[in-house]
Amino acid sequence: MTREADVLLSDGSAVHLRPIHPDDAPAIVELHSRMSDRTRYLRYFSPYPRIPERDLARFVNVDHHDREAFVIVSGPRIMGVGRYERLGPDSPEAEVAFVVEDAHQGRGIGSVLLEHLADAARECGIVRFVAEVLPQNSGMLRVFSDFGYQVQRRYADGVVHLEFPIAPTEKSREVQESREHRTEAKSISRLLHPRAVAVYGASASGQGIGAAMLGHLRDGGYTGDIVPVHRSAERVAGLTAHRSATTAGAPVDLAIIAVPPEGVDEAVADAAAAGAGGLVVVSAGFAEAGSAGAAAQRALIEAAHSAGLRVVGPNCLGIANTDPSVRLNATLAPRLPAAGRVGFFSQSGALGVALLAEADRRGLGLSSFVSAGNRADVSGNDLLQYWQDDPGTDAVLLYLETFGNPRKFARLARRMSRVKPVVAVASASRPAGLAGDLPGPDTRAVTALFARSGVIRVDTVAELFDVGVLLAHQPLPAGRRVAIVGNSSALSGLAVAACRATGLTIADGYPRDISPQAGAHDFADALADAAVDDRVDALVVVFAPPLPGQLPDEDADFAAALGSVALAGEKPTVATFLLGRLPPRVPAYPSVEEAVRALARVAGYADWLRHPPGVLPPLSGVDPSAPELEAPPSELLAAYGIRVQPSTAVASLDQALAAAADLGYPVALKAAGGALRHRLDLGAVRLALADPDDLRAAHQELEAAFGPHLLVQSMVPAGVACTIEVVEDPAFGPVIGFGLSGVASELLGDLAWRAAPLTDRAAAALVDEPRAAPLLHGYRGADPVDREALIDLLLRVGRLADEHPRVRALSLNPVLARPDGITVLHASVEIGEAGTRPDSGPRRLHST
Repeated sequence: MTREADVLLSDGSAVHLRPIHPDDAPAIVELHSRMSDRTRYLRYFSPYPRIPERDLARFVNVDHHDREAFVIVSGPRIMGVGRYERLGPDSPEAEVAFVVEDAHQGRGIGSVLLEHLADAARECGIVRFVAEVLPQNSGMLRVFSDFGYQVQRRYADGVVHLEFPIAPTEKSREVQESREHRTEAKSISRLLHPRAVAVYGASASGQGIGAAMLGHLRDGGYTGDIVPVHRSAERVAGLTAHRSATTAGAPVDLAIIAVPPEGVDEAVADAAAAGAGGLVVVSAGFAEAGSAGAAAQRALIEAAHSAGLRVVGPNCLGIANTDPSVRLNATLAPRLPAAGRVGFFSQSGALGVALLAEADRRGLGLSSFVSAGNRADVSGNDLLQYWQDDPGTDAVLLYLETFGNPRKFARLARRMSRVKPVVAVASASRPAGLAGDLPGPDTRAVTALFARSGVIRVDTVAELFDVGVLLAHQPLPAGRRVAIVGNSSALSGLAVAACRATGLTIADGYPRDISPQAGAHDFADALADAAVDDRVDALVVVFAPPLPGQLPDEDADFAAALGSVALAGEKPTVATFLLGRLPPRVPAYPSVEEAVRALARVAGYADWLRHPPGVLPPLSGVDPSAPELEAPPSELLAAYGIRVQPSTAVASLDQALAAAADLGYPVALKAAGGALRHRLDLGAVRLALADPDDLRAAHQELEAAFGPHLLVQSMVPAGVACTIEVVEDPAFGPVIGFGLSGVASELLGDLAWRAAPLTDRAAAALVDEPRAAPLLHGYRGADPVDREALIDLLLRVGRLADEHPRVRALSLNPVLARPDGITVLHASVEIGEAGTRPDSGPRRLHST
């Protein structure tokens, strides 16, 4: 991974971090000149008014191995420098130091430098940092002490001597993720709560996209200042126009850019000069337009980040905040849904207007909305960071077309789903780039992603709103027991079938049908009884119009009866109500199946929420530093406490007899080919060979059928054959698969998948999820296998895969599971270049 990175500071602004180079010498001198006497003294332990040429040459010339230095830059300006220097040839220790100019102290630059310096040092074999800090340098001491490392302090000769290991720890990762959360949330807050908005590209004639954006912003009642920027017009849309946002005299925080692609750079520069914190680039003609557009998009993001700006888009619909104190409609939609408590992220700009219109039609009130378009910078991950702590948002809807950083999405969504529900409609296909010859279904990576995260995954946009309306207006169910109440036995029957198909349970005593001729009072009584029934967790209400000419004046009474129960807030209620119009906050669906499906999705989320989050349990007998990756697979596995049953490859009868004598009879003889090694059905395996005569006969048959290359292995007790796979996905990193061995399982793709590392809950879910899993639990009178032993094995495999990025693939097949334990009969490991894991290492901005 490159050592350059765009990163966010504590105020949410973007800066660029890169290694120092000799051309930085003048900028380093300028940085030094801007420092106060106190800052220079704290860094160099002396007044150090100027940098001598000899020192300057050493500062800017480093070998990027034993000596490394990073600079934090915004445009051409260097704001801070951090460096390490190894303490002697091949020493495992290095001295670390950094300095930040006075104007930018307190923005988190020191912690960013330390993260990246530690990561670079680890790559070069350095395991420990040391530092010397003056006691009065409280800011520097705080950076070290707050980082999560085990820092040892010693005071001598007027200086505080610090030393600490730089290997990531649970605490340091927690600190890093907490800072990431705060900075990314802050950057989005700046976009959604601007004090003033500059609009580039609004024509004086009122025609075009820019004018529409300006009109929607003005007509939506935006509470801040609107600054139209126009080269020649004096007024635009009734507002005073300015040649530059810098002359408007308003605190511009956000810029809307709707100019042709060739004019975007000029608008970005002007917005940056005006002090903006972010851009909404509606303009098209970027990555969606081909390679030239993609290059222009990269240049746009580079320029924006260099100036400290976040970017929504390009080619996007815009952003909105319905908070009455803001009322920001910076979108192409002329009207926003009513204010509410649901956050909505859409990757698609083309569908955005339709999505907002559908939210409005469904009565789904929104707190804020972001359409990311090409998603060159701001992503759904950033919005999850913001919405997690946003007091105005209770639930989140995501429309995702692709994933850029799914590992980070899984981590953020798992944390977010513990406090607020997340509903996502997402592509079932893998991100591009995964080799086509890997085992398992193409959807396994996305399946693993959602299975771990607690996200409510839906298949269509309609279902996204079905679930969203239910979450917005109803409580979560306490269980899966459903009461069906209605006036139509046909609709009730459909509801019963739908509940059973989606895993919901019909509560005792239900469905409860009232007569089609029953009045509103009877209907209200039946609903009230179900609402207070201790056997019921949720209600499904189905109601058809009475016969023609009956009850003509009671439409409103029936609707009011249902509304009084549905809005009481005790048990979630969904309805298929074919008479009149329900109150807007009652979740109503055109069909029974849609209503039950939405309820089942929410019940599944409530089940997940009731279980405690998984943990990474300690594992005995693990030494990740012990194995050489080029060693035999058994040695690598042994370092993680995984024993593989010994086997010997042979190429002749004499070698087979010698191997059997060493291993001890009885033995098994197998074809050595990977696809044949376990194929009992093809006659490629002979078991329980008791003596040399049995071995000779078996060898003759196998050699004739499969060639001379065979395997001899000592016999173990029989068990249920299982398989464990590790695949390195370019987006998710290592993904662990588990299933039962055999042609049928392979043909049906009956493997469950989870992303590594595995928690105890994820490992347990892997064991229980395959369709053939009942064979492990005592099928048709058989004894159950040792489930805990399988879980322990999966945890060890997950940790191995997570800690060794060069393990590109791993297979344990078969693993024999028995009531008294497990035996791994064969293992294979593929070693290659370390895979890209975009959610590891120090903080950096990723487009997702």
